[in-house]
Amino acid sequence: MKKILVPIDFSKPSEYASKLASTIAKKANSEVHLLHMVELPTGFVDMGSGVNFSIPESMLYIRKVRDRMLDYKKMFFPKNDNIKHAIRFQTPYDGIQDYSKKNGTDLIVMGAKGHTNLEEILIGSNTEKVVRNSNIPVIVTKKNGDDFNPGNIVFASSFKPNKNQAFERFLDFAKSFDSTIHLLKINTPQKFENTQETNQRIKKFIDKYGLKNYTINAYNDSSIEKGILNFSTEIDADIIALATHGRSGLSHIFNGSITKNLSKNAIRPMLTFKV
Repeated sequence: MKKILVPIDFSKPSEYASKLASTIAKKANSEVHLLHMVELPTGFVDMGSGVNFSIPESMLYIRKVRDRMLDYKKMFFPKNDNIKHAIRFQTPYDGIQDYSKKNGTDLIVMGAKGHTNLEEILIGSNTEKVVRNSNIPVIVTKKNGDDFNPGNIVFASSFKPNKNQAFERFLDFAKSFDSTIHLLKINTPQKFENTQETNQRIKKFIDKYGLKNYTINAYNDSSIEKGILNFSTEIDADIIALATHGRSGLSHIFNGSITKNLSKNAIRPMLTFKV
C-alpha cells in the first residue's frame, strides 16, 4: 500500500474516508493522494466557450478549491508526511479510474451513504461503479474512521480456487496490521454445506499461506449477506473483506444482490477486491 487514493468532495463521507486513509497510511507508511473532480456541464468543450463559465471565473473557482484542499490536508492529515492533492475536470468515475492508473495507486478509500434507495442513486452510483470496475482494492466506509484499528478482519468467501488472487491481495493489506483474520463461509438453505466440508475447504484454500493468527468459520444463515452481517456483529469485526467479479454491479460479489444489501446495511468498512 505505497499509494492510497482518496476521492473527496468535502462531504461528511469524504471526511470519514480521509480519516480512515490517514490511519492506514500512518500504519503502512503510505503516500496519500487527495483527488477532487469538477464535473463540467454536458457538452462543454472549451473553458472559454461556455456562457456561464468564463476563464476568470473558472480560475477563481480552482484557486478556492485548491485553498480548501490545503486546509483539508491540515485538518485530516496533520501527522501524515506525504500528502499530495490534485483537481481534475472529469466525471468522478472517470477521474478516479484515470488518476489511479496514471499514478500507480495501490488502494482507493471512498466514503458512501446509501442508506435509502434515493441516496444510493444520487450518491452511491459512483462508488458502486468504482468498486465494480476497479482492478485496485477499494475500501468503502460510512463511519468516522479516525479510530480505525482493525483487530478483527473478516474475509468472507466461497473459498474456491479462483479466489486465491483476491485473498493474496487481502493479505497484502492485512499484514500492515496486527489483526486476527476470520475466514468466513456462509451456508444457506439453498446452498448448504456441512461444517466439516466447509472447514476442510477453507483449510485446503489457506494451506500454502502459512497463516498464524486466524479462525475458520462456517456460519449458517438465511442469506449470505445476513450471515456476513450477523457474524461480523457477533465478533465485533472492524472491517469486512470481499471479492467481486465486477459483472453487473456490487450485486454480483457472490450472487443476487448480496453486496448491494451489504452496502446499505453494513456500518463497518468494506474492502473489495476484483477477481
